Amino acid sequence: MSATSTQGKGIRALIPTTDQLLTQGDLLNFKNEILLEFKRILKESTGEPGKRWLKSTEVKKILGISHGFLQTLRDNGTLPFTKIGGSIYYDYEDICKMMSVHKVRNNDGYNISN
Repeated sequence: MSATSTQGKGIRALIPTTDQLLTQGDLLNFKNEILLEFKRILKESTGEPGKRWLKSTEVKKILGISHGFLQTLRDNGTLPFTKIGGSIYYDYEDICKMMSVHKVRNNDGYNISN
């Protein structure tokens, strides 16, 4: 055994060495962390943010709108929000619902694409 693995106290005990063993629990925890990270990356790559609650700057970027227009959406009740202290948060699902409700269709019932 190395001096690092035999020492029971201090930071040196936290440094992994080649003679340490991994348990099945360690591997399971690692697998779960990796899977969660992959899911987050996949969501972000499909345009969906990796988190549910978004701040104003993130919403403005996603929708491509100005601060004033976002304020108007809040004021007229089009986009629900949550205010905690001085920070305003928007639920990603509410943004999707707002976009679906205001979807414009042409006379044939098909989406208008530009």
